[in-house]
Amino acid sequence: MLKDIFQKKRKYATIPSEKTKRDIPEGIMSKCPKCGKIQYSKELEKNLKVCTECGYHHRLGVMERIEYTLDDGRIFEYDRDMVSEDPLGFEGYEEKLARSMESTGLRDAVITGEGTIGGFPVVIAVITFDFFQGTLGSVVGEKITRAIEAAIQKGYPLMIFSTSGGARMQESILSLMQMAKTSAAISRFHESGGFYISIITDPTYGGVTASFAMLGDIIVAEPGVRFGFAGRMVVEQTIRQKLPDYFQTAEFNLEHGQLDKVIHRKDMKATLAKMIEMHTVKGTKGASVHG
Repeated sequence: MLKDIFQKKRKYATIPSEKTKRDIPEGIMSKCPKCGKIQYSKELEKNLKVCTECGYHHRLGVMERIEYTLDDGRIFEYDRDMVSEDPLGFEGYEEKLARSMESTGLRDAVITGEGTIGGFPVVIAVITFDFFQGTLGSVVGEKITRAIEAAIQKGYPLMIFSTSGGARMQESILSLMQMAKTSAAISRFHESGGFYISIITDPTYGGVTASFAMLGDIIVAEPGVRFGFAGRMVVEQTIRQKLPDYFQTAEFNLEHGQLDKVIHRKDMKATLAKMIEMHTVKGTKGASVHG
């Protein structure tokens, strides 16, 4: 008995057999890519997909983002049937589009529409990295531009959740044109007195950063989000020096004046609603004022 009490603890982990692994339903556990903590997927979802150990914000799907942001997770979607084509006959583009549609169930990399947040009506655009790395193509640019125009017409505040690998090279100049088109639409929105909140999510680079993502009246991001124009490797090779480990993170960009605030996901909805309330004409829940 004394031997049992003072017996040394094992210093190794038991490796489950292949049969045990097969008995565990796929997707029941999730591993944090930052700290390595393994936790039940359902528990992670309850915590808005934020690691309980280190606070790492896992990427969200487009419908999860809408569910966590809009009242009752409800959106009246715009331009649902708009689909990208292959205007330049780029080799393999049609096949890649088809695979993205099949894997995500989406028509392209953005969902636009209107809903309410804290009872206030808003026009919203949510880009997803799951579809073609959230790249800015003709359909993404057109849908965002139409959403901005709807916000002007209705007098609603505008929110855009950005994530992107940049311009969609398979559409070449037609993709780059979307930067100017969306930026011009944002300019008209500002002239109309509209209020625009840009929310940066992980990762956001290239043409999206160089256009509408950085044109918000208020620009916020989730913790740890990486964003910029060129990627870290390109910048290091260009300037020929090593960059800090946290270069291009939300916290780094906040320190350097590129962001107004870094907001934890659990506080995002309430904070956005408060911002909209502060910029809404008293007595109305539609007309917003700039500044």
